[in-house]
Amino acid sequence: MHSVPSSVTLLFAALLVAMILCLALEEKLHAKKSVIVSVFAVITVFLSVAFGIVRPETVTILGQKVEFPVYIPGVNWEVIAIILGSSLFVDVTSKSGLFTWIAIRLTKASKGDSMRRLVFYCVMTAVFSAVLNNVTAMIIVGTLTGVSLGKLGRMDKLLGFLIVEGLMTNIGGLLTLISSVPNIIVGNAAGIGFVEFFIKSAPYVVIATIVTIWMGTRIFDIRPLGDPEAKAEALRLVQGFDENDGLESRGFFWFGTAMTGLFVVAMASVSVTPVLKELGMGYVALAFGAIMLIRFKATADKFYQAIDWDLLAFFGALFIVINTMEHALVLDLIGEGLKPIIGLGEILGSGVLLVASAAASSVTDNIPLAAVLAKILVGLNIPAGSSFWWAVIFGANLGGYLTPIGSAATLVAVTIIHKYNLPMSFAGFVKLAFLFALVQIVLAIIYVALVPG
Repeated sequence: MHSVPSSVTLLFAALLVAMILCLALEEKLHAKKSVIVSVFAVITVFLSVAFGIVRPETVTILGQKVEFPVYIPGVNWEVIAIILGSSLFVDVTSKSGLFTWIAIRLTKASKGDSMRRLVFYCVMTAVFSAVLNNVTAMIIVGTLTGVSLGKLGRMDKLLGFLIVEGLMTNIGGLLTLISSVPNIIVGNAAGIGFVEFFIKSAPYVVIATIVTIWMGTRIFDIRPLGDPEAKAEALRLVQGFDENDGLESRGFFWFGTAMTGLFVVAMASVSVTPVLKELGMGYVALAFGAIMLIRFKATADKFYQAIDWDLLAFFGALFIVINTMEHALVLDLIGEGLKPIIGLGEILGSGVLLVASAAASSVTDNIPLAAVLAKILVGLNIPAGSSFWWAVIFGANLGGYLTPIGSAATLVAVTIIHKYNLPMSFAGFVKLAFLFALVQIVLAIIYVALVPG
């Protein structure tokens, strides 16, 4: 690595801290995260060139020399492609009515019983968070929860349902490599495959789901119906839901179902599939998104408009900032600070790193946290099977529900709570969520430390 004056490293470190603080105060600044990070990307790129830290790179492609601007090589295009393709695929597939159909079918299967419905909704939230994304999962399940409890006359339980579901989105976000953005970033950096990720995380997700549901029933006093007349009335009311109302086309419904299954299989097997293993998961995600768009080929532009371009711009700018931080040796500086933690060993060290990651992600965006730590662990040559990688993954995901601003999904849950005029302050949310978070983080520390990679 080239030499950089310590004063320059400290300047860039201050810029990194300032960016993270601005992201934490995003709402108070009334600025989108993409704008915040883009401003810092502009500043850091300018300063990195002015100080001679980075220069344009020349590479040979098909025998031709191509010079890339300094801000291009630092972008992780594989991550961008996975997010773009997966988002597009999920958005189009949701138009088939598949996910709403599943939600209503489970509601009817609960027969109107509150405890059974909580179990079904929590499992559904975890699975939807794993296959879709946690924000979409929370919107689907949270909306259905409000409607179903209103129809059954159990609005007194709505607050408990929404909080537990909001917490479940973060647990479900641990299930697969593409469940959450930190998973994608850290998994990609560590070289963790789709199947390997699932095998490692699934047991914890099952345990955490059972514990969370049990705690939810106790804390919010959600009990099964005991009176036969109440059971019969609840069954009659819940049977009024029609899962076929949202189906525009039966053919597209089955096509969407088949493609969802194929999408999961393709993503899981990409590392062992000829040709696809050379192209990567980003290509697979984009390919499935393009295939689904064939159904709406004449109106595809409406799906382009629905893509979260703010998120993609945020990622692009974030990768640029982190690349300049790497060249300015800021990541080396942070890495030196992490060495004592790494030196504690796999068991104790990973536990400390998990707690630190969870605490940091509870007050600011967990995406830059995951991106910075992933780069640092790569620089420290931490092997892919190490518990330290999983400490970052678990910490970044689970810390999101310590506060209502810790993750987008919990923010959606709080928005739905306010929509129904239920009393819930920032401190009130933290008070209710803290015990759940504490239990889940303790379980994660034990699990990450004791389960081999």
